[in-house]
This record gives sequence, structure tokens and C-alpha cells, in this order.
Amino acid sequence: MRTALALWRIARLLLQVVCGMAVMALRFPALDAAGRQARIGDWSAGVLRAMGLSLTVTGQPRKGATLMVANHLSWLDIMALHAAVPQARFVAKADVQRWPLLGRLVAGAGTLFIERERKRDALRVVHAIAASLQAGDTVAVFPEGVVGPGPLSLPFHANLIQAAISTGTPIQPAALRYVDAGSRPDATGYGLSPAVFYAGTITLGQSLWRVACAQGLAVQVELLPPEPSDQAERRALAERLQGLINQRLAG
Repeated sequence: MRTALALWRIARLLLQVVCGMAVMALRFPALDAAGRQARIGDWSAGVLRAMGLSLTVTGQPRKGATLMVANHLSWLDIMALHAAVPQARFVAKADVQRWPLLGRLVAGAGTLFIERERKRDALRVVHAIAASLQAGDTVAVFPEGVVGPGPLSLPFHANLIQAAISTGTPIQPAALRYVDAGSRPDATGYGLSPAVFYAGTITLGQSLWRVACAQGLAVQVELLPPEPSDQAERRALAERLQGLINQRLAG
């Protein structure tokens, strides 16, 4: 029974991906920015539903130029945040662009890609983020740089946060949680679903199957109050942002 349900969910996901590519090719050229953002939010929420996830969002996204920082647990994180904050442009590792089908959709949503192994590329992306913030955009980043083992985040890298400091842009932390029917609180008081674990040697295909097999899987997005960045020291600010997110995850 669980195998049949998982196959059905994956089939729904593929249909959602095909529909998204069709909308991007046929509708996006005629849509303004608000129209595209609405389609991105609807599509992302549809991906979550197709895979059997429910979504809960608390807090409000900041209006105007904002750098959003979040903990990183799964390939589902971008869809969860896009469903909650459809106006966000993401910074993602270049590997995502090479994912079958999904990579083209993520790129079409205005994602900025970074080669994390190349230090010089980080400087290029910082300039690109700063330009987007100056244009009034919301840009979302995962400062851990890699998918963490959960439930609490790994230390935040401060490089990309420099774009907000340089432009005086407020930073909004976002805390992501994934729970399922079998989740139990650990020592931190937070129950993480093992289905979303996507680190180490686990492949995208293996993670996809685990998510499809999960029962009662839910993603919770908590948008915290924005933090000022004016004249901040980037490493101290990165530590503060990580602490705020971990505090919410453990609370």
C-alpha cells in the first residue's frame, strides 16, 4: 500500500513539473513580475501537495527589499519558502541547476546560482544579491552552504550576508521544520522527520522516495521579525541570525 501511494505521489510530482514548464514557456512572457510570482507560489505549493506535505506559515514576509536567511534541511526548502514568500529570489548551489526538470524550473524562477567551491564566484554572487536588493527585491539564502543534518542549523557563513550590510537592507530569518506522524521530540524539544534527511551519501532519488513514502509529513515555515544590518559586523550578525533561528527551532 505504501509503495503504491509513493508511486502515485511521484506521478503527481512529474505532472506538476510538466505543468510548471508549460506555464513558464507559454505564460511567463506575457506576465508582469507580480503575475510570475503568483504562479511560482501556486506551483511550489502544488509540489508540496503532490508529495503529500501540508504547509503551515506563521509570521509575515517583510515588504520591500529584504535578505531572507533560513536553515537548510531538504531539497523541499525552496518550494516551502516559495509557497510562503513567492516574491523571493533564491541563491542556490550550481548543482541544483543540473537537476532533471526541476533545475530548469528553479532557474526560471530567477534563482542566482553559486559555485561554492570557487571563492571568487562568491564575490560575484554577493554583487548580484546587492544589485537585486537595491532594486527592491527579496533574496533568500541558506547561509549554512550545505544541507544540515538537523534539527538545528550548522554555523552560518557570513559571505552572502555582506550584500545586506553593504546596502543597509534588513534581514528576515526564517525557521523551517519538517515533522511527520512518527516524529518525536529529541533533546532539543524538536522532532525532525527522518524522511527529509538529505545529507551525506543520500542521493536526490533516495530522498525523493523517502518523502513520497512518508505519512503525515508537514513543513512549518516561521517568518521571524526582520533584523537591521546597518553597520553590522558580518560574522557577529551571522551568529546572531543563526541563534535566532535555532532558538525558534528548539522552542
